[in-house]
Amino acid sequence: MNDHPKRGKPDPTTEAILLHWREAVPDDRLAHLVRDAARGLTRALQLRLSEHSISFGHWVFLRILWEGDGISQRELSIRAGLMEPTTHAAVLKMETLGYVTRQRQEGNRKKMHIHLTSAGRALKDKLVPLAEEVNRISANGIPETDVETTRRTLLTMIANLAIDEAQALEDGLRITSTRDLGRICAPAEPKDPVKRG
Repeated sequence: MNDHPKRGKPDPTTEAILLHWREAVPDDRLAHLVRDAARGLTRALQLRLSEHSISFGHWVFLRILWEGDGISQRELSIRAGLMEPTTHAAVLKMETLGYVTRQRQEGNRKKMHIHLTSAGRALKDKLVPLAEEVNRISANGIPETDVETTRRTLLTMIANLAIDEAQALEDGLRITSTRDLGRICAPAEPKDPVKRG
């Protein structure tokens, strides 16, 4: 039985993804399947958040702060899995919107700690039910035992990949920044430029 009202036909992108998985390559790599599922979950939540004028990026930070208010901006970046400049820009915008304040701790002029305002705290009661709704919709028709198995499987995959990443970093591998990739992959200048005129 459906747990949500009929919302219409999937958009063309979603239809293409479903066709890909059901017919073209039903045994494609698990990473692609997880990415497409995550994309669907994210889009479903984005649609709901936009009704409350909240960006998905702000949601990511708010849900962390609801669990641990007053953490440093660096810790917020780590928990969100995002670069510090991205976090800094989002925090500044959230401060302008009145959701957070930034404060320095006594004795440490460098570290900036992020605190929720009453408005930022109040968003939890409005937004968390939206995420819960998306989770219910995504698991509609799936037996609870399968949902629990999927949860355990994904947690194991996350742990396995974290161990792999730690080993790679220990071995000296690094993720190349987009800026550095641009330098590495930039087309070479022609040796003999064509003279015009």
